[in-house]
Amino acid sequence: MKREKEYKKLKKLIKKSKTIFFMNHKNLDLDAIGSSIGMYSIAEELKKECFIVVDDEEHEKGVGKVLKEIEGVYNVISSKDLPIYLNKKGKKNLLIILDTNKEEMLQNKNVLEYFEKIIIIDHHKLGKSTVEASLIIDEEISSTCEMVLEIANYYEKKFKPYVCTLLLAGIVLDTNNFTLKTDSNTFYSAYELTAYGASVKKVQYLLKQDIEEYNERQKLISNVDVKKGIAIAKASPYVIYRRDELARAADELLYFSDIDVSFVIGKIEKNVVAVSARSLGNKDISEIMTRIKGGGDATSGAAIIKNKKISEVYDMITDALKGEK
Repeated sequence: MKREKEYKKLKKLIKKSKTIFFMNHKNLDLDAIGSSIGMYSIAEELKKECFIVVDDEEHEKGVGKVLKEIEGVYNVISSKDLPIYLNKKGKKNLLIILDTNKEEMLQNKNVLEYFEKIIIIDHHKLGKSTVEASLIIDEEISSTCEMVLEIANYYEKKFKPYVCTLLLAGIVLDTNNFTLKTDSNTFYSAYELTAYGASVKKVQYLLKQDIEEYNERQKLISNVDVKKGIAIAKASPYVIYRRDELARAADELLYFSDIDVSFVIGKIEKNVVAVSARSLGNKDISEIMTRIKGGGDATSGAAIIKNKKISEVYDMITDALKGEK
């Protein structure tokens, strides 16, 4: 196992800690929350006090369902309350960041100052704003949920069926139903999770879409330019979208003939524009998104750009694409 050394180090750090906090990127998705709950389960079995830090006020529907279901079962706190739960001995606290490694993407980057020990478990590319920490990064793996299953197997831990379901949901989400960044290990992970009791029906329930949101997404991708296999969709400047809606639209564009790469641009706040990007693998999305101060991996990426019009962000993307073969 190529990450054996990192997993040994992670286990040692968990054993030496008493209180462990888990934090993900802003705008939680099922890979983020699923991987946090998976690692929480591992740490809790090792008799550690655990907390998941969530500041998002609005949630993608599947994440909202999960957070309701785990209320009172898992400790979910906001970052402003984190100091209350810190162990008085600073060295006994551990922060585990999952599904991102970029400081600006965190639920609250100010949380970092409370910790001497930080571990990152992620499948996204490193960048200039990567948090200084012990890193377990694998850009080739499908999702952070698949990494957490691998960690559990290495530690010979078995997850309960509910946790298996969440891990499977995270894998399904990040692979766009096993169409992106999927290899034999991904399919075996899905088999393993279902063998341990993951519910495929429950995964479908968590991924169910709202019909009105679906209709809005069709409007979103109706204004699309396609050239040489690259689709760039621009949302209305008068509509505010959630980031997961932009991501779903970018996923959907890849289902159309002759589209290998997709970019969807839309407002997520009054003066904030977001970009979601996807690729079938023939172009490295992270390379392109880095040019507009975003990030990601080979097949998916995102950027958040303040004080720019949608048309200006469109121009930024077309400039970033110049020279791409």
